[in-house]
Amino acid sequence: MDKFLKTGPRILFLFSDTGGGHRSATEAIIEALQLEVGDQVVTEMVDIFKEYSPRPLNRIPDLYPQLVRVPQAWGLGYRLSNGQHRARLITASAWPYVRRSIRNLVNQHPSDLIVSVHPLATAPVLRALGKTRSTPFITVVTDMVTTHALWYHRGTDLCIVPTEAARQRALMFGLQSEQVEVVGLPVAERFLQPQGDVAGLRRRLGWPVDLPVILLVGGGEGMGPLEKTAQAIAGARLPAALVVIAGRNQNLRLRLQSQNWPIPVFVYGFVREMPEFMQAADILVTKAGPGTISEAFIAGLPLILYSRLPGQEDGNVSYVVSEGAGVWAPEPEQIVSALREWIWHPEKRRRAAAASQKLARPEAARQIARILAERVGVAGREKNGA
Repeated sequence: MDKFLKTGPRILFLFSDTGGGHRSATEAIIEALQLEVGDQVVTEMVDIFKEYSPRPLNRIPDLYPQLVRVPQAWGLGYRLSNGQHRARLITASAWPYVRRSIRNLVNQHPSDLIVSVHPLATAPVLRALGKTRSTPFITVVTDMVTTHALWYHRGTDLCIVPTEAARQRALMFGLQSEQVEVVGLPVAERFLQPQGDVAGLRRRLGWPVDLPVILLVGGGEGMGPLEKTAQAIAGARLPAALVVIAGRNQNLRLRLQSQNWPIPVFVYGFVREMPEFMQAADILVTKAGPGTISEAFIAGLPLILYSRLPGQEDGNVSYVVSEGAGVWAPEPEQIVSALREWIWHPEKRRRAAAASQKLARPEAARQIARILAERVGVAGREKNGA
C-alpha cells in the first residue's frame, strides 16, 4: 500500500548516503518500529542531499567515496569545522543557499515527528520549522565517540547517542543533560538472531571447522588496503582460514579470486549474510566504522582495526583498544603480528572477545523505536497486550 494511503502518526527520517552508516541506522530503526508497533505509524526516509539540496550539494553522496580516499584532507576539514561556534557559523552561512530547498522539504513532508540521522540535517531543518514549531524533533547520532559538533543543536527535543563519551561531547557543545540519552547505535534485527551451532554454520558456508576463521572486511565499497592485507595474512601462513569481503569492488574481488593462496581463502563480493559471517568467524579485521564495530560487539568478535577516518573515527579506535576489545594495527605487518598473538594464544583472543561482547547494546534499535513511538502517542505491542 502506498505510504500516503496509510493512517497513523507520520515519522520522517532525514539521512543521506554519505557512508553506509546513516542509511543502515535509519533502516534498523524503521525495522524496529515495525516490530514494536506494527503499522500504527507511517515512516518515510528522505535523503537530504540527493532529494532536497541545490547543486552541487546534491552530488555529495556520489562524491563521498572519493572524498574519504584523501584522509588527511578529510581530517583537516573535520578539525577545522568541529567546534560549537564554528558549527553555528557553517550552518548560518549555508542557510541562504539551502533555505528554499529545506523549506520545501518541510512543507512537502508534513510529519508528527522528525528524526535526524545525519549531522548536516539538524540545524537547517530546525530553522525551517521556526521557533514556534509544533513538530517534535529528535536526533540520533550515528558516530560513536569523537562526534562532530554539527550533531548537537540546542533546539532538538532529544539527542540519542551511542556512548557515554558521545553524551559528554553533547554536553560540552551546549545541550542540557535532560536532552541527551545514551542508548547505543541501532543495528538491524538480523544481527541479533542466534545462529545456532557454529560448526554447522561453517559447514553450510563451506568454511573449515578445525581452523580459526579471520574475517577481513572493508565496508560496502571494499575500501582500504584489503588486497595487501589479505596477501600479508596468507603469506604469513598462519594456521587459519581467511574470509575476505570485497564489497561492491568487483575488480578487487576478481583479482583476489584469481590468486593462488597458501592457506584456505574465501572471497566474496557484496554480501547480505554478514550476521552469519560474524557468528561463524573468530576474529574481525576491519576499518573503524561505528556500524561494523557495533555489529562485532553483538557477535562478540575481537577486533583488529587497520584504518580510520581522521577525526570522525579516531575515538572509535581508542574506545575499542582501551576497553580491551581489540587492537590498532594500521600496517599489514602489525595485523599479522596481532593475528599471530591471538591464534597462538587463544586465551588472549577469548579475553578480547568477552570484552567486545560486554560493550554490545543489542537492544538499541528497539529502545529507540519505543522512544519514537511514545513521542507520537503509540503504545508498543507489550503495552497493547500483544
